[in-house]
Amino acid sequence: MRVWDAPIRLFHWSLAALVAGCYATQRLYWMELHALCGYGVLALLVFRVAWGFFGSETARFARFLAGPRAAIAHLVRLFRREPDLQIGHNAAGGWMVIALLALLVGETVSGLFSNDDIAAAGPLAKYVTKSTSDLLSGLHDRGWDILLGAIGLHVLAIMVYAVVKRQDLVRPMITGKKRLPATLRPPRQASPALAAAFLTAGLALAAAIAWLA
Repeated sequence: MRVWDAPIRLFHWSLAALVAGCYATQRLYWMELHALCGYGVLALLVFRVAWGFFGSETARFARFLAGPRAAIAHLVRLFRREPDLQIGHNAAGGWMVIALLALLVGETVSGLFSNDDIAAAGPLAKYVTKSTSDLLSGLHDRGWDILLGAIGLHVLAIMVYAVVKRQDLVRPMITGKKRLPATLRPPRQASPALAAAFLTAGLALAAAIAWLA
């Protein structure tokens, strides 16, 4: 069964590459490349938020966001081996997606207004006061550490599923397909043209912000 569409899979792996690029360029102080990676993340986030409301069924926030009680109930069974009948994100994984997206939005927005008091500044830093830019710079630095922790937790959860529950979460995000009982209804898939339109809007926003710099 196809559970993940091509746009969401391309988003996932492109975002992973760009976040890694943000980390590497910051460590090497290649700030122009760091900014380019940040613009790419911004464009992808615009796409993902829009896709979360109008995209394929498994990508929609309303489809995979469950209440806290359902998430806790799922975590209680985390170390229990059981058949994998999940289409899309599970109750706990859905909240991890929201947490990662929120952290990435916070990092991207704060980075646009940040400065390092040396030579690099975000493209929108000149449009706010120095004190505001300094505040957002501090949030950008601290938020990065929190984001790395969340990414580590995300990877750890995938490993637990593979080793303990014998459930492969990586392959479906590569192929889009997952072996499930034929009695389950396949999720509805949205138009790739709509995904391209949302991504174009994200790229246009990133380009407009870069132009303001």
